[in-house]
Amino acid sequence: MRRADRLFQLVQLIRGRRLSTAAYLAERLQVSLRTVYRDVADLAAQGVPIEGEAGVGYRMRAGFDLPPLMFTTDEAQALVAAVRLAQPRLDGALSRQAEGALSKILAVLPPATRAAAESLAVFAPATGPDEFTRRNLQTLRLATEARRKLSIHYVDLKNMPSERIVRPLGSFFWGQVWTLAAWCEQRQDFRSFRVDRIEHITVLDEAFRDEPGRALADLLRRHRTEE
Repeated sequence: MRRADRLFQLVQLIRGRRLSTAAYLAERLQVSLRTVYRDVADLAAQGVPIEGEAGVGYRMRAGFDLPPLMFTTDEAQALVAAVRLAQPRLDGALSRQAEGALSKILAVLPPATRAAAESLAVFAPATGPDEFTRRNLQTLRLATEARRKLSIHYVDLKNMPSERIVRPLGSFFWGQVWTLAAWCEQRQDFRSFRVDRIEHITVLDEAFRDEPGRALADLLRRHRTEE
């Protein structure tokens, strides 16, 4: 990779994340840590507003922008593949938004790149959650974004019904089923609920905020520790 291309890609990686460590950047660019440190220093000297330091991480100062980007053929094909794989498994609104975003990207590509992307021979079967589950997924996604507590009627795998007040933290797809990761107010612990077994959802007026020990980051740390 030419150094100019590497510097451009380095800027894209940093501006695309809240904080990027030098180790992460080195892995993505397939260069040494020393090269990352030197490149960051050179970009900063040229006026690119990169904040941070070695050993902590880097981020782009707010307000920095670049001219519109052009995707390579491989990148365009990757986007097409990602949308094709995801669409049948997303809730209806998100699926339509993914299709719309992809259409906008394809519309501005050079003809040859667009043709290569659209002719990609990678497909996903149009099988996914039923319409009831997809509606549940949309409700859960919106409630998670709004940080609103939920009252759910749930039937577990033993057909035992229960009613829970939960804080929705995220929805996870496991290849066959979606699950909701949540903080359960009754159990005072994290719980996972299969979305297709949630019979009814009521979005409550009560909002919640991340609290130590009850946030998604805490749940993910627990899983990493258990592994």
